[in-house]
Amino acid sequence: MEERSAGAVLFNDIGGARKYLLLKYPAGHWDFPKGNVEKGESEGQTVLREVNEETGLDDVKLIDGFRRRIEYFYRRERKPVHKEVVFLLAETKKDDVKLSFEHQAYRWFTFQEALKNVTYNNSRRILLQAQKYLEETTRRMRK
Repeated sequence: MEERSAGAVLFNDIGGARKYLLLKYPAGHWDFPKGNVEKGESEGQTVLREVNEETGLDDVKLIDGFRRRIEYFYRRERKPVHKEVVFLLAETKKDDVKLSFEHQAYRWFTFQEALKNVTYNNSRRILLQAQKYLEETTRRMRK
């Protein structure tokens, strides 16, 4: 069985300090907002829809040039599922999250806090790449 999802490494720079949003899932892990790609949707459309459904944030802007893919297997009804998740980088100017029923908590973390709190190594690697991408983009813009 195959499953495709898309998610966001979502950040804001409110108050001059960059923070990343992590959601606490019912299984107890902290991760980025994400969800299944619906028929006819692009990855970007999925990301915007899922972020809105899971957080209530509606001013999300996708950052061009950042797309990372992970894949893994899990079991559903005793059958193996191959899951592919694409993460895009996204920014919001808000921090007032209205959490959906799908999650237990949310928190805006600094980069270092997010690195410590994100549960999965795949997500930690994506976060490191997102931070590096933003730093390089900022450096290029200052030149």
